[in-house]
Amino acid sequence: MPGFMKEFKAFILRGNMVDLAVAVVIGTAFAALIASLVADLLTPLIAAIFGTQDFSSLTFTINNSVFRYGSFLNALITFATIAVAVFFFVVVPVNALVARARREPPADPTTEKCPECLSEIPLDARRCAFCTSELT
Repeated sequence: MPGFMKEFKAFILRGNMVDLAVAVVIGTAFAALIASLVADLLTPLIAAIFGTQDFSSLTFTINNSVFRYGSFLNALITFATIAVAVFFFVVVPVNALVARARREPPADPTTEKCPECLSEIPLDARRCAFCTSELT
C-alpha cells in the first residue's frame, strides 16, 4: 500500500496535472463570466431590437409533427453572442498584445565583430581576445 500512495502522490503533483487543474478552474470562471455577459448585457440588447429575448415558443406544424425552431434560434443566438464576446474581449486584445510585443525594437548591441578574425568581442574592447589584434 505505501508504494501505491507514493505513486499516486507523484502523479498528482506532476506539473502538467497542476497546470490542467488551474486551466479547468480558470476556464470555468471564464465561462461564467462570458455567460453573464451574454445573459445580462447582450440578450437584453437583442430583446430591445427584436422585441423578445425568448424565441422558444416559435413553432410550425407539418402532419401533426411540431417543429420547435425557436429553441434552435435561442441556441444559435446564444452561440453567436458568446463567439462575438470571446472574439472582441479575448482574441482582439491578445492579438494586440502579441503584435505590440513583436514591435519592440531590439536591444542595443553589446558586441561587435573583430575586423581581423570576425570573432564576437565587446564594444569597449581595445584588443581582440582571440587574435590579439589592436582595435581602433
